[in-house]
This record gives sequence, C-alpha cells and structure tokens, in this order.
Amino acid sequence: MKEFIDTIRNFAIIAHIDHGKSTIADRFLLHTHTISERDFHDQVLDDMDLEQERGITIKSHPVRMVYERNPGESYRLNLIDTPGHVDFSYEVSRSLAACEGALLVIDAAQGVQAQTVANVNLAMQLNLEIIPDINKIDLPAADPETCLVQMEEILALPADDALLVSAKDDIGIDDLLEAIVDRIPAPPLPEDERLRALVFDSVYNPYRGVISYVRVVSGSTDTGNPIQLFTSKLETEVKETGFFRPKMTPVESLSTGDVGYIITSIKDPADIRIGDTITSTSEPCNTPLPGFKELQPMVFSGVYPIDTRDFDSLKLSISKLQLNDAAFVAQPETSAALGPGFRCGFLGLLHMEIVQERLRREYNMDIIVTYPSVVYRVALKDGDVIELENPAHLPDPTDIDHIQEPIINAKIITPTDYLGNVMQLIMEKRGDGLETHTVDERHVLIHACLPLHEIVIEFYDRLKTITRGYGSMDYERAGYRTEDLARLEILVNGETVDAFASIVHRDHAAQRGRQLAERLKEVIPQQLYQIAIQAAVGGKIVARENVRALRKNVTAKCYGGDITRKRKLLEKQKAGKKRMKQVGKVEIPQDAFVAVLKAKE
Repeated sequence: MKEFIDTIRNFAIIAHIDHGKSTIADRFLLHTHTISERDFHDQVLDDMDLEQERGITIKSHPVRMVYERNPGESYRLNLIDTPGHVDFSYEVSRSLAACEGALLVIDAAQGVQAQTVANVNLAMQLNLEIIPDINKIDLPAADPETCLVQMEEILALPADDALLVSAKDDIGIDDLLEAIVDRIPAPPLPEDERLRALVFDSVYNPYRGVISYVRVVSGSTDTGNPIQLFTSKLETEVKETGFFRPKMTPVESLSTGDVGYIITSIKDPADIRIGDTITSTSEPCNTPLPGFKELQPMVFSGVYPIDTRDFDSLKLSISKLQLNDAAFVAQPETSAALGPGFRCGFLGLLHMEIVQERLRREYNMDIIVTYPSVVYRVALKDGDVIELENPAHLPDPTDIDHIQEPIINAKIITPTDYLGNVMQLIMEKRGDGLETHTVDERHVLIHACLPLHEIVIEFYDRLKTITRGYGSMDYERAGYRTEDLARLEILVNGETVDAFASIVHRDHAAQRGRQLAERLKEVIPQQLYQIAIQAAVGGKIVARENVRALRKNVTAKCYGGDITRKRKLLEKQKAGKKRMKQVGKVEIPQDAFVAVLKAKE
C-alpha cells in the first residue's frame, strides 16, 4: 500500500488572476496524454460559458493525470485548478485543503500581485510545499530577474526554487512535472483503514442528484457500500464513484490519497455541507477531518423575479446554485416595490455578477438585483446590538445610539508612477492608516484601512483604470468601526421605495442622493402630472429632481377673444392634474432598478 501511495501527488495551481494558471493546466493535460491533440482547446478545465468568455476561472476543477517519468515508473497527479480573483479566495482555500503542495504561478511581465501574496499565505498556513514558477518569459516585457527579487522580498521564497516557463510556447513544462514529482510529498499514510473523505466541493445534476467532490484520506469508497456524513449523521449508499480525466470516469472505488467524486442517493442540495467528512456507516471514524476556514458573505443584495409568478422557480434555482457555489447564501424576503424575493450574500461584486449571470443563463431566470449593501452593526439605546443586511430595516433614528460599519485591511501593489493617484483614490474612499513599503525600484506596496462599503461598488475598477491595469488589490476583514452613518431614502411622488434605500456616510449623502435622483429621472416615464424624485436623510430632503409632466395644449382651440378664456382653461387643467397627483401611483419600470446599480459608473 505504501508503494502505491508514494506514487500519488495532490497539488493545486494558485496565482493572481490572468497569470496563466489555466494555460499551464492545459499543457499538463497534453504532456501527460490525458487529452488528445484532437480534443484539445484552450481552457479545457474551464467548462462554464462565463469562464470561456471572460478568460477567468470561477470554479475549482479537479483532474487526474498519469505521468510516465521513465519506462515502468508512473505517477498519479491529482491537479485542482483554482480561481485567481479576490472574490473567489473561498474556492482556493477549499482546494488547498485537499492537497499536499501548490504550484505558484507569477507573470514575468507583471510580477508579484496582491492576490499572489494572499494565496501564498493560504498555502503556508496549511504547510503545503510551494513550487514557484515564473510564467510568460516569452513576452517582450518579461522581467524574470525582478520577479525573483520580489519573490524573496515579499513572499520570502528562495529565488533558487523558482522555475522559468512559458506555457503558451510550451517551454519548461517537463521541468515543472519533474519538480512536482520530486518536491511535493506523497499523501501521509493513514492511522487506520476507516473511511475518511473530505468533501471539498459539490455540484447538482438534475438527473443524478448531488455529486460530491472528495479527497480520500483513509479507507476506500466502494460502490454499493453504506456511508454517512459525520456532521449530520445522514446515512446513504454509494451509487457511483470515480475520478475526472477531465470528464467523469467511473471506477469501482477510490482509495487513500485519491481525489474524485461520489454519487449517492441524496437528492436535496441542502443535505451535504462543504467541508464535511464522509465515513463508513458500519465503522465510522471518531473525529472529523479538519476542514477549512469558511468565509462569511461580505456583500448583500436583493434578488427578485421580474414576474412574481416565477418566485417558486427562482427559489428552486437558488437552492441548486447554492450547492454549486457554497459561498452564496440566500434567505427569503419581501419588498413593497418588487414583491417576494431573496436577500442574497456574496463574497464581492464580481461574485454577485457571476451568480446573477448564472441564474439567467443556466436556469433561464429573469431577475432584478438591487443595490449592494454590507452588514452593519446597529447599537440601540436600550443596549441591544443588531446586525443589519437590509438598509430598509434600519430602526428609527431616535432609538439608535451609533452605527458601526465593516472595515477591511487592503494590500495594494502599484507601480510608483501611479502612487499619487492611488493615494488620492484611497482618501476619497475614506481610507486611513496609510503605510507604504518599497517592493523594488518600480513598485510599492500600500497598506490601508478602508470601509468595506466603499470598495465593493467601484473601487477595483477605478484602481485598474488609474494604474492602467498594473495595480492589484487584496483585502481581509478587520472588524467594525463607528462612523456617522445614516439611511438614504428615495421618494418617488412622495412614497418611499425601499428597494432604493442604502446606508451612507452623512457627509456623502447629498452627493449620492443627487446621483440616484438624476439617474432615476432618466428612466422613470413621464405622467400627466409632474413627478418629484427626492433623496432624504432622516426626513430631511437633500436632493430633488422632477420628471416633467406630459402637457396637453388645452388652449389650442382658442383662436382669439379675451385672455381670461385661456386662463380659465389652464386653471381647470391645473386643478385636474392636482387631483390626479393625489390619487395617481407611479409605476417604476424594471430598468430603473438596473440604472441605480450603474449610478456610479
């Protein structure tokens, strides 16, 4: 058994977004003959339409490869490709929990980026063997020497350990495979033969139910055997077990050290929890496997069906998507303007955008997503503290002692030429505690403390714009801070629309209210009477825009005569519009809710 386990290598590929992880994974598949030249296409493991279109990895993708080092000497390589964007660090942490090593990819033209630092820290916390490689050395702007200096200065990794490769030109891939075999340790020998398998991901299949992605730590998952989930004690039976090559390939069982999938009789997505331990029913293990750190959602938004009759379909679609994306949480809520829907939690704005697109494409749902918010802590005068996700539920201001907003510690790496612009952006977003560290002669690392609400909307896009794409950012939660916050309400024709409510800093309320009012003025259709769009803070109007009334020329039939005839008709029209305004209701179009989301672009 030891000889068999010694030939297994479990590793993940980690990097900043767009540094070449998927391209290296493609080369591994070709060099190990896991996929033929005829079936090959770019981003083989990225099977989602969104991943192919955007050129990014959203979901972790396991695959088994067999590497023939010498005649008669073969190794089983279990690779898990991981996302690179800061929003999907949850996927990375889950993948690393199932590995013994990690391949760190650094772009030779861009160097060490903020998310590179975050992913290396995750791997170090799990005591994984890290193999650094400098990718894209074929580019004209490549500067491997600077990358090696940054590796030692920022990541504390020896430059001698790095390999120079170009995945696109197929340079150095064989050296990487050799390094994986030589430097990444084999899975540890189990203490006993009891079944222990870590569930590191799951997907839902409408025909086969829940498919669990597992790393087997000890024992074996034989087809037909009864198993149970350690946490919930839910018992089921193994219907099929197998591995990815890269498509699902059934086998009789998975044994110690293997990475693959298990299909059981479980059909409800909520029954399997990511990070749980699968064990045998007849001889269960005594303690669960150490899982991984579960991240809490950082951004919340309302998701509603455009047609209220589609609520049940949306509910089913969200429950299936939650299994495929464990970081996505949702609970039902009702809005006076939009009807029944869900309050959903996301890891960031890109994560929210991806979930929104997946609901539309994969489940054919027509949905509206309201303005993003974060979780605030509201301390009441009676001593109670409540956590608030929906600004519309903020208590009466007379009952509030103070409000705390979540803050984050951000690491921003930027070329020194753009340092002044980045500093200005940070201060504009109410950042403080600025510290700068020189990375090398061309780059600087900035540490800053920022309100989470200020960065989830547009901060990352603006950072990329002002640094011409060379700036990068990573962040982690840093608790809460008391600020002078208030609820900004939008009133249309004197009625509050709860879907437009947001919590903002009091100093920025008028500016934000003016932006929203101006945008709504463009999308709310004209009526036969004037519509007032107002922004209010604590009952005080801070901004106003008017949608002009549709005017009928009632004096057109008057060709002459005394002026009093025209005045009489105009006064009669004015009185009619006044009555209409008192009883009329303004129907807000669905485009208005989308327009609010884009109000800061």
